[in-house]
Amino acid sequence: MARPRSPKGRAQRTHERLKDEYEAVCELVHRNPFELLVATILSAQCTDVRVNATVPALFEKYPDAEALASCDLVELEELVHPTGFFRSKARNLQGMARQLLADHGGEVPSRLEELVKLPGVGRKTANVIRSVAFDLPGLPVDTHVGRLVRRLGITEEEDPVKVELALNPMIPQYERGDFSLRLILHGRRVCSSRKPACDDCVLNDYCPSAFVA
Repeated sequence: MARPRSPKGRAQRTHERLKDEYEAVCELVHRNPFELLVATILSAQCTDVRVNATVPALFEKYPDAEALASCDLVELEELVHPTGFFRSKARNLQGMARQLLADHGGEVPSRLEELVKLPGVGRKTANVIRSVAFDLPGLPVDTHVGRLVRRLGITEEEDPVKVELALNPMIPQYERGDFSLRLILHGRRVCSSRKPACDDCVLNDYCPSAFVA
């Protein structure tokens, strides 16, 4: 098979090959959109493993927006302490819950414009919620996604929003979330930041950074 020569060609080839390698699974533990939103806010500057170890007790005590909105902030800080930046995360979680009650009847909205207005929710988090919880178009760009698409020569953009906007036309809209999830898994398991395992990479025959990154 000929090597893809254009950024769009590399994106599409990557999309197809990673389909065979990974099931598109969000590794954050959740049972509904509210729990996913909480877990994603907590995942900032924290591993999914640490978040997953933290949220069961959190969800048991505060299972919905109403419970979280009225909780004791100090107790909430203690629960989320293991995820780091616990004071700001606790404030954001409580502010998010109160805004859900005030503006959305306690339910998580699906529109990007409404999600990014919630405390602690940026475009990446909003795209996670849209694509994973609601099966809507959304391409979250985290550090793994940004690193891999630059290594693959798909885009040179550094800003996550610009990366997302560059990728969107290259991937079918309802497959963008799965594309992001698979890139994240590949970044964690094979194409690490410090020592990519190029020998084990299914993209190494056309990746311009293979064996030199």
